[in-house]
Amino acid sequence: MDVYSGKASFKGIAIGRIVEMKRDSMEVHRIPDCDPEVQAARYFEAKVKAGEELRLLSLQCAGEIGEADAELFKVYAMLLDSFDDSVLTILREQNVNAEYAVARTGDKFVAMFAAMEDNPYMLSRQMDLRDVTDRLLRKFDGEEHEREDYHEEVILIADDLAPSEAVQLDKSRVRAFVTREGTTNSHTAILARTMVLPALCQTPVPEEAAGKLGIVDGFAGCLYVDPDEETLAAYRRRAREAAERLKSLEVLKGKPSVTRSGQRIRLYANINDPGDLESVYENDAEGVGLFRSEFLYMKRDDFPSEEEQFEAYRAVAEGMEGREVVIRTLDIGADKQTDYFGQEQEENPALGCRAVRICLIREEIFKAQLRALYRASAYGNIRIIFPMIISVWEVDRIRQICDEVKQELASEGVPFNDVPLGIMIETPAAVLIAEELARKVDFFSIGTNDLTQYTLALDVRNQALAPFFNPHHPAVLSQIRMTVEAGHRHKLRVGICGELGADPAMTEAFVRMGIDELSVSPAAILPLRKAIRRIG
Repeated sequence: MDVYSGKASFKGIAIGRIVEMKRDSMEVHRIPDCDPEVQAARYFEAKVKAGEELRLLSLQCAGEIGEADAELFKVYAMLLDSFDDSVLTILREQNVNAEYAVARTGDKFVAMFAAMEDNPYMLSRQMDLRDVTDRLLRKFDGEEHEREDYHEEVILIADDLAPSEAVQLDKSRVRAFVTREGTTNSHTAILARTMVLPALCQTPVPEEAAGKLGIVDGFAGCLYVDPDEETLAAYRRRAREAAERLKSLEVLKGKPSVTRSGQRIRLYANINDPGDLESVYENDAEGVGLFRSEFLYMKRDDFPSEEEQFEAYRAVAEGMEGREVVIRTLDIGADKQTDYFGQEQEENPALGCRAVRICLIREEIFKAQLRALYRASAYGNIRIIFPMIISVWEVDRIRQICDEVKQELASEGVPFNDVPLGIMIETPAAVLIAEELARKVDFFSIGTNDLTQYTLALDVRNQALAPFFNPHHPAVLSQIRMTVEAGHRHKLRVGICGELGADPAMTEAFVRMGIDELSVSPAAILPLRKAIRRIG
């Protein structure tokens, strides 16, 4: 038995035959003395075909996985458009064939992304670029890639896996996938979590493992190849127990999230898109505790209009049928970048112009969003929350702008509700002035990811610092407690909407602190309800 360690993209246990995913090598030759106009026409014909293929993949992804994850194919479409200038320049200046111009452009872009060593997000986009390049090249000779069908349960291994390949996997047979490269921030890793497939990346498994039985342990981050009978029996038992636990959670649907002593904890869901509501219903969330509105701005090439935003917010408000929906205003910046905002490059974007800072600097963007939010409030139970607050003057200015928006809507005869306004507590500064802030707002929500980052003075995107990232650090937990106490002194509800909220090791501690609400990924709702109902 051999054991190979990697980084877990999604936790879980999977057992199956190991299959190596091989790709046909694509050789591209440079052909000189070509007519640039003819080659440009060939390029645009191939691009149209590739774009149509991506559109169909997006529809497949939306139907099988969800609308939010299908949005990643808009990134692919943007990457496809970015090829134009470089390809046409090469064609005009070198008089070569279109295939060569596409290949060289793809190589150039991949090299540019690879050079951004201090930006894990951009590094993780390399595979997306390679996939777009290969997709374009296949369209020149009409080559089509058909999905491989497997006749048994398999663990797929590859150097790396593109999101488009992940979407097309036979999910009735593929139980997990393991890649030698890739990152936990890649689009493929994100899809693995949505598809509930155990996955490992950066795992040095040899090709000789193909054909042997394998076990993926997404909790320990390792792959067992050709396991002995004792190990196999133990993991089969763990897999059965996990399936039984999942099934047992179904009986908790419709049950209150209340401790044995009668303390109620609201269990809400975090979502990115109206399409995520199906998962909210399926997992019996009591409301939406965090709608990340920035995803309406990302993966597109221009600002969403007020009307587009209104329709998205209204869809969620109506869909929740009177249950609370907390919508966070724009949190662009740091690891969530969009070119059309025209932001200057920052040496440390985590400490730069992000979230509410952008909104208060560029009020026209902020007002358009607030107009859409207030208009949507007439269709459901909406609350608005503002991220990255560090001072009282920010809250005062936000309230002034909200009042201006409400006056505008009232003068236009547009219906709206006077919705509760809350703030994210995600900086030590906000914790230390929580008493003053509590006098200005209606509720608090603690963003534990950023609170941990700023308290421990480390960049959460830097994977080299992973050993130092400790959300259980006493300084972090102390600040959570301080925030709860300050909020309750002013009769405010205080929740947690960061990943720490879903940590079962912390559930009882949060209940004892007096946390009123936990907002987590939909899949974490029922396990948390079970844990809460066991607390005395």
